[in-house]
Amino acid sequence: MVVSLLLGLSAGGVWWWKQRLASETSPATPEQQLAATGSPATPPSATAPSAASAAPVAAAPVAAPPADPLAAAGLSRATIRIDGPMETAVTAAAGPEVGPALAQVVTRTLVWWVDVPGDLRRGDTLDVLYQVRPGEEPLVYAVRFTSNKTGQTHRAYRFQPEGDKNPRYYLPSGEELELRLENSPLEDYEQVTSLLRDGRRHKGVDFKTPVGTPVKAPFTGIVRRKNWSFRFNGNCVELEEIGGKNRRALFLHMDELPRSLKVGDRFNVGAMLGRSGNSGRSFAPHLHYQLEATNERVLDPYESHRTYRRSLAASLRATFEAEVRRQDGLLGTTIAGG
Repeated sequence: MVVSLLLGLSAGGVWWWKQRLASETSPATPEQQLAATGSPATPPSATAPSAASAAPVAAAPVAAPPADPLAAAGLSRATIRIDGPMETAVTAAAGPEVGPALAQVVTRTLVWWVDVPGDLRRGDTLDVLYQVRPGEEPLVYAVRFTSNKTGQTHRAYRFQPEGDKNPRYYLPSGEELELRLENSPLEDYEQVTSLLRDGRRHKGVDFKTPVGTPVKAPFTGIVRRKNWSFRFNGNCVELEEIGGKNRRALFLHMDELPRSLKVGDRFNVGAMLGRSGNSGRSFAPHLHYQLEATNERVLDPYESHRTYRRSLAASLRATFEAEVRRQDGLLGTTIAGG
């Protein structure tokens, strides 16, 4: 009996111990969870991840950094402070490969505001928007020049009006930067590339224009010479004025002259003498136009002719102003050295 009693107590203890372990490891019922925590238990299905949520989430694409607007436009910008020779300052800003040529091209705009180099002052500043072209001179799009001589900031923008053959430089007002000559030897051209006051000691005005552009008599005169010093002048004509101011006009680097053209021929103002070319000592198609008094004193055509500026048509102003805003944005809002 004693043995049976001990065995019964032992079996009961084992059963009680197993029930206790089971109750500790089994999940609590909703009622038990409510009693223990005061909140209902969350069903396992509510927290188990679904097949869709278990899949890896693809990373959102990272936006590429914005492209450099200058590089996107294929342009460069130079910020220049003049504290000595202009070419030195431009070369320091743009580099030795571009600087010397860029200085010459920029001068073509500055000469319409000041004499170069005589009117340049220490502390003058330049901002230039330009395009580098292998094998060609840089193409300038915009120039902003702050002059201590004039006390002003001057601006010019390259723009080609619809229907025009050539782009030209315009002031913010919509007027052309360059003055035009009344009774000019050329009705149209791309740019004046040299003046008497540009510091090059040049005796005439160079008009950049394609080969074959009609060249006209600026006054009524008689042909006195043709094709002299051909090595340097190329095909050329000298026209002596009849009456008037008794001037002589020289036209150099022309295309082949008409066979009918002879010394002693008379041409009325506006009559065609020949066509522009690239002959003689010339490095690009252009016309060299030189005026002299009868004593061989060189005259400035921009003082001898009446001059004027063309303005954009009202219908083109909105397009021009949009282009000015674009170029100003690429040029930057701060003045060089400011």
